[in-house]
Amino acid sequence: MNTGENQEGLKKILDFTRLGSIALMGIHTYMIAYTKLINWGLTHEWIDFLLIQLGKTGLFEEGFRIKGIAVILLWISLLGAKGKKNPDLKWYVIVFWFLVWNGLYGSVGFAVEYWNWGREVYLAILWGSWIGILMMGGKLSRVIRDGFSPDVFNHLQETFPQEQRLLENEFSVNLPTRFQLKKKVMNGWLNIINPFRAILVVGTPGAGKSYFVIRHIITQHLSKGFSMFVYDFKYDDLSRIAYNNLLKYRHVYPIEPQFYTINFDNLETSHRCNPLEPSTMTDITDASESSRTIMLGLNREWIKKQGDFFVESPINFVTAVIWFLKKYRGGKFCTLPHVIELMQVEYPKLFSVLRTEPEIEVLINPFVSAYLHGAAEQLEGQIASAKITMARLASPQLYYVLSQSEFTLDLNNPTEPKIICMGNNPQKQQVYGAVLSLYISRITKLVNRKNCLKSSLIFDEFPTIYFNGIDSLIATARSNKVATTLGVQDYSQLKKDYGREQAEVIMNTVGNIISGQVLGDTAKQLSDRIGKINQARRSLSINSGDTSISHSTQLELAVPPSTISQLSSGQFVGIIADDPTQRIELKAFHCEIQNNHQALAKEEKGYQSIPAVRKLKGDEVLENYRRIKSEVGQLIEEELDRMMDTPALTGLMIK
Repeated sequence: MNTGENQEGLKKILDFTRLGSIALMGIHTYMIAYTKLINWGLTHEWIDFLLIQLGKTGLFEEGFRIKGIAVILLWISLLGAKGKKNPDLKWYVIVFWFLVWNGLYGSVGFAVEYWNWGREVYLAILWGSWIGILMMGGKLSRVIRDGFSPDVFNHLQETFPQEQRLLENEFSVNLPTRFQLKKKVMNGWLNIINPFRAILVVGTPGAGKSYFVIRHIITQHLSKGFSMFVYDFKYDDLSRIAYNNLLKYRHVYPIEPQFYTINFDNLETSHRCNPLEPSTMTDITDASESSRTIMLGLNREWIKKQGDFFVESPINFVTAVIWFLKKYRGGKFCTLPHVIELMQVEYPKLFSVLRTEPEIEVLINPFVSAYLHGAAEQLEGQIASAKITMARLASPQLYYVLSQSEFTLDLNNPTEPKIICMGNNPQKQQVYGAVLSLYISRITKLVNRKNCLKSSLIFDEFPTIYFNGIDSLIATARSNKVATTLGVQDYSQLKKDYGREQAEVIMNTVGNIISGQVLGDTAKQLSDRIGKINQARRSLSINSGDTSISHSTQLELAVPPSTISQLSSGQFVGIIADDPTQRIELKAFHCEIQNNHQALAKEEKGYQSIPAVRKLKGDEVLENYRRIKSEVGQLIEEELDRMMDTPALTGLMIK
């Protein structure tokens, strides 16, 4: 037992052992220096008599024997030595000198004989090496054998097992990874086996969202026969990848899909498509949804004010105009450019024409009433914001692309599969983003249907567009084999553009989260979602008498927010979702995705450019612009003439 009596008894034994070593060294010295000691008068007959008697035991027959016993006793005395711990002592330095002094102690006799040194030199070196052994042995007891951890940031304790199996299916995206488990570097796989539960890719600029994740989602989904929509914020970075991989994997499709692009900057490489195609609008709610999308896309601050009078009124007005054009002559002029031009018509003429359509009477009556009662200021507040906002879209380039359809937006149609890429421009993102939002709103409504092909919707820099109902798409499209991938820089960006409630819904309904470097609330949310793991904890207490080391385990965050905020490009953390048919126990990951940079660079060098769709001639774009204006003017004149000639409609005219 560790009692005071036992400690004191052990100390006495060790002291006696060391005293025995000193005694043997003294006897050895007495015998070696005997001649000198006689001359100095330092000998005694009793000591000589005692040594003669001891000599009969054979102890002194060979010099190394008494030296060996002396050093062994010294070693034994050092085993129980205790001293005040010093964290600055390095054990390898002390061991080195301990071995040096032991080597010198054992070889000094041979060295003296070889170099013919005197006995004085021999004894000086012998005692010096003995004292050196004593000092180094004492310092060894002061070394902290289980010292302070060199892992300042606790990275070794924050490691945890991750998935090393490659789990594939007909929908999966599989990314090779490398991760650390304690002091070992392991190879693993990031298996997104259920992309239909949505994928959220988060990371600050330069974190590697597109290069390490999104490009592989595009290539692997195309290799597995997905129809696809790509929102390419920095056109044509992702569009070129999609186009060239479609050429590579088109043989895997039963019916080869067609490739379409929408790009407002280079009209020769852009197809034309009318997002308000009348055949896809079955009732007035479709017009209302389109109106809300385009208006909120152009006025992002309205997103947080939905329900306000001066927000809902312009939306209702645009809805009425869209539905009127849908019903007029079978939707001949039902395009966004015609909507914009019709909204610019003078109020008396416009209201008179709109009143001829019974289905929009409820929507148009408040505006007519305000006009007839002289409430001009209120009317301007209701309509002018819509007119001014929509007028920002009045450009010949936009009119050209939006005024005619060369393809339909049902990209997962089993008989006509499509790959659709739509490009934005960071310098014009506010205007282009609103129009693209309208396309996307129509696409998602068309793809979320039963008995269609599996499809993949990929949104790079998702907050730059307004997508009304993204939470509904994520929640309901899974059964219709629609995989949604959202690229976001930060949770705060999502809150700014979509509002807190919508941002929280998006964050909490996504099943697969892959995050690079993020900061603030985003890092905290991800850290909490990944959860805690058991981590070993050790405390070290040093005092003058003893050193106390205690070990324990404690639940701590597997990936703290500080670690997430310091991730390098290509390093990702997050959680993936599994499938009932393919269970994954190790869903959390903290790894580095492995890209073959040389192979990717070589592949990109061989990419073909996206082919031109047409060769524009002269003023073709401007002619289209003028034609639309002329058609709207003609529509108003014809309708007013018809109302004048029809007694039942004459009363609806406003003068």
